[in-house]
Amino acid sequence: MILGAVIDAGAPIETIQAALDTMKVRGAELTCKEAQRGGMHGKLVDVELDERAKRPRAWQDFVRTVEESDLSPNVKQRATTVFERLAEAEARVHKTTIEGVHLRELGTLDTLVDVVGGIVGLETLGIERLYSSPFPTGSGVINSEHGVLPVPGPATSALFAMASAPVIPAPGHAVETGEMVTPTGAAIITTLATFRQPAMTLETVGYGLGQRESRDYPNVLALWIGQEHGASYNDDLTLIETNVDDMTGEVLGFVQERLFEAGALDVWFTPIQMKKNRPATMVSVIVSKASEPDAIALLMKETTTLGVRTRPLTRYEADREVAEADTQFGKVAVKVKRLEGMAVAVAPEYEDCRRIAMEQDLPLQTVYRLIAKDAESQLLD
Repeated sequence: MILGAVIDAGAPIETIQAALDTMKVRGAELTCKEAQRGGMHGKLVDVELDERAKRPRAWQDFVRTVEESDLSPNVKQRATTVFERLAEAEARVHKTTIEGVHLRELGTLDTLVDVVGGIVGLETLGIERLYSSPFPTGSGVINSEHGVLPVPGPATSALFAMASAPVIPAPGHAVETGEMVTPTGAAIITTLATFRQPAMTLETVGYGLGQRESRDYPNVLALWIGQEHGASYNDDLTLIETNVDDMTGEVLGFVQERLFEAGALDVWFTPIQMKKNRPATMVSVIVSKASEPDAIALLMKETTTLGVRTRPLTRYEADREVAEADTQFGKVAVKVKRLEGMAVAVAPEYEDCRRIAMEQDLPLQTVYRLIAKDAESQLLD
């Protein structure tokens, strides 16, 4: 379905096939046709395998095949990460090490084609960031080499849990849906995507069709492509706070450095007064939900606090990028702030400004002002 969506959105199947050919695998061929599911039209892609290609392979064989190919470095890195994540999920399910994982049904060449082909399609379309809606859980049971399994399957559920991915009931309150997300699809999406909806200008929509026709919902995967803009909405954050009254500034500075190393998005200190008017410091930390346990453990270990408080946090973020501006001091890195796709402000990078101020024996504020003026004339819309 991912392959069908990227092809329907404009990625030429010939380009994807040519990239797959660089892996020098035999016995797997892509076919694509127009089809319909419910009221939706899109692309139905099949990976046809001969008997040789149906032979199960180890996930390490997939990684080796990708690394020895002529695929782009970006595709190699992403595909390798997907296979490693899939193997880790299987290891969790079967309570073994990742080295001892056997993919069984997932070890045939169609898994390799699905993963690499989908990633090549995303690269061909120039997609820089991928976002996903919550996963539908599906219902019922499926047959496998291990016997009858619940839906979603254990490996799929493990992938959901590893990514802390949001899940929802089947669309339309359908009762018997069967498998709605495969382990391969879950591995691709949980590796490449962030689970939120960005603000964007929609340009193209591609539809990849599933094999089954359902009476209760259109068995379709939609790929929306466009330009992200405005203030991005992020509700996958936690604010952690704690009050301390017996720590030096040096130790607090050390804690701040450790928190940033642990993935904190922001850390700041606020002077407060505690019981009996004792001066103290409130430590505030913004982290993603995934980094929350590590940040709390670090605060408990590195500070004198006996407890922390947390609450969910929503943040709106302007788009930003680092660009180079031609200035009277040469090329200088500047941060560019964008709203609704337009560059509205620039901020020279401190390290570059500091270096220039030292070399030219100029006040730092003067260097900031001159570089900002040159950068604004070049980079603002």
